[in-house]
Amino acid sequence: MRILGLLLGVLLLAGCAERTPPPEKFQFTAKTLDGAEFRGDKLVGQPAVLWFWTPWCPSCNAEAETVEQVAKRHGKVQFVGVAAEDQLDAMKKFVSDHKMGSFPHLADLDGSVWKRFGVTAQPTFAFVGTDGSVELLTGSPTEQQLDERVSSLVPKP
Repeated sequence: MRILGLLLGVLLLAGCAERTPPPEKFQFTAKTLDGAEFRGDKLVGQPAVLWFWTPWCPSCNAEAETVEQVAKRHGKVQFVGVAAEDQLDAMKKFVSDHKMGSFPHLADLDGSVWKRFGVTAQPTFAFVGTDGSVELLTGSPTEQQLDERVSSLVPKP
């Protein structure tokens, strides 16, 4: 009986209890601009910002450095760039030209991640709460507005 109790305890600690799958929109795998695999389900349970952009978008080009700076200031929030509607080389050049190395950028060459989140225009931000909620903002917020919105994603102690 003692061994059975010990075994049951080990199984519970090991996480054999039923787990809730991540929301459907986070059930994707994509490649980063560098070819690494990125799993969307890794974003579940943590605050995150997905920035949907294209290399040829004037607004995206204008706000790129601001997005990079805001990402650097908010280390508790996972930022992910999601590039689409162009070729891989143009996406890589955009990230290099704007010195955007603090967070990963996905090469959404077929637009599947954009579709998954319901994004139809760029730039769009998807603000992801720790509860998995997603709020979309299409357009270019000011640096202060972006800072405030990102700050609101982090639960207060």
